[in-house]
Amino acid sequence: MDTDEALAAVGPRLRALRRERGTTLAELSAATGISVSTLSRLESGSRRPALEQLLPLARAHGVTLDELVGAPPTGDPRVHMRPVTRHGMTMLPLTRRAGGIQAYKLVITDPGHRREPAPQTHEGYEWLYVLSGRLRVVLGDHDLIMGPGEAAEFDTRVPHWFGAVDGPVEILSLFGPQGERAHLRARPKQKGGAGAR
Repeated sequence: MDTDEALAAVGPRLRALRRERGTTLAELSAATGISVSTLSRLESGSRRPALEQLLPLARAHGVTLDELVGAPPTGDPRVHMRPVTRHGMTMLPLTRRAGGIQAYKLVITDPGHRREPAPQTHEGYEWLYVLSGRLRVVLGDHDLIMGPGEAAEFDTRVPHWFGAVDGPVEILSLFGPQGERAHLRARPKQKGGAGAR
């Protein structure tokens, strides 16, 4: 469908939306600030709609601009990336774009408690969110066990390692270049009871 055909179809769509909602031209005029005569011409197709008219009309009818103009659906939004498995971990990329923050789903089946952690460092920043299972995270001097719904954020220049505790664990990981960060931070437990600062 070309632009002229798409715009020609807007008039009947506007009339159908207004009638469906039981709104008069005067009520729609009051809601949008567009004169009754202009609304009538838009609906009949004798006037071509402009963006400054379409936006308030979409808002008044409670539809998106795409719905109002009958825009074609976008391409398939699904991500079809191949998983990579190594050392008891399956990594499923969830993003395709190069650079910036990358998203992964990680499934760790190799129980990390059976071997000694071997922390590593590299440039970047990482955010982890546990979906299921229990995850052991060694980060610098911290040795943490995280459960479903818990998140951690850290600079990957700090020595770090993570693995499954007592069965498979599934996590979401966001990894970005140095300086790009998410907004949640894992906080160490306070020492000395609830009143410690």
